[in-house]
Amino acid sequence: MSGPLEGIRVVEMGVWVAGPSAGGVLADWGAAVVKVEPPAGDPFRGLYVVASGVELPANPPFELDNRGKRSVVLDLTKPAAALVMDKLLANADVFITNVRPAGLRRLGLDYEQLAARFPRLVYGRVTGYGEHGPDADRPAYDVGAFWARAGIAAALTSPGADPPMQRGAMGDHTAGVSLAGGVSAALLARERTGKGQLVTTSLLRIGAYVLGWDVNATLRMGIKATPFTRTTMPNPVISPYRAGCGRWFWLLGLQGQRHWPDLVRAVERPEWLADERYASMAGRRDNCAVLVEQLDAIFATRSLDEWSPRFDRAGLWWAPVQTTEDLVVDPQAHAAGVFIEVPQAEGAPLPAVASPLDFSGTPWSVVAPAPECGQHTEEVLLELGYDWEAIGALKETGAIP
Repeated sequence: MSGPLEGIRVVEMGVWVAGPSAGGVLADWGAAVVKVEPPAGDPFRGLYVVASGVELPANPPFELDNRGKRSVVLDLTKPAAALVMDKLLANADVFITNVRPAGLRRLGLDYEQLAARFPRLVYGRVTGYGEHGPDADRPAYDVGAFWARAGIAAALTSPGADPPMQRGAMGDHTAGVSLAGGVSAALLARERTGKGQLVTTSLLRIGAYVLGWDVNATLRMGIKATPFTRTTMPNPVISPYRAGCGRWFWLLGLQGQRHWPDLVRAVERPEWLADERYASMAGRRDNCAVLVEQLDAIFATRSLDEWSPRFDRAGLWWAPVQTTEDLVVDPQAHAAGVFIEVPQAEGAPLPAVASPLDFSGTPWSVVAPAPECGQHTEEVLLELGYDWEAIGALKETGAIP
């Protein structure tokens, strides 16, 4: 095993994505993660096939968030299974969950009960709407709490248009990697104090932070997050345009006045430097629609492959608008460590998306693919001190399958 969390033991009781993605990042970083599943398994195991409408040989989203873990199936409604869970937690450094607080209390797995029994345990939890308040136990996926309720969808909805659809797990993954970072900080604090603690985040809070510039402006000055369109941009030098080949690209002139001369050189319109409509940031804002129309006509005259060297020679900052198909063959993405090889029980390793941080002194690598449901139940029970007779007794009671 490798990574900065080698030797850290994690018990994860999570479903869908927000909790399991936190456990997945910790597993990537070297932690030994046991995924506790109900008898029917994490419901996310089957969703991808159902949603796609076709029979598929794999579930890539599930694999991403669950690689490197071991799976144990426990029916926690059975007293014998609850005792197994206690033994797991007694040997653990971290407990990760995104089960709703009311459900955790019913199972005796809320923070207060676990902290009393296991004071060194770091308890990490993702909720939809937070720990307190009237909606603390409201069901939530990230499309509800993060995308819709936190204001992101509205901030991206052009006037008169339908709200944009969120791509899968955008909020969940942001919450998961945030929780992984918080758990790591709590482990550091435990080294100093000897005590564990509760680490929490919510999809609602993550959404507000992701939209933080706009939300802070509303808090401080009452400024509403107004969606932009290409022809109503306050700065059309940071906006998408389409080349003559049909491919989109994004100009990155955030410092509009600084980058305006670079754009002028790239499109060979030196007269625009003295044009009072465009000479200032305010002028380009007020005449955005006209300027965009002119730029559209110019960019349509060449392909992106032709524009690319012209942009670079002019010192213009820009980026291609890529599809996922473009991204997976982008040499820079491969050089930047965006992808990693996941070993398989049989056959060659398979490519996958890497979790988003690296460590120079304690590099990590993926140790195993995502487990089958309950694949390691007996293995883990033997490690906890159960013999085969005791395991058989657990099977008879229905505590394990």
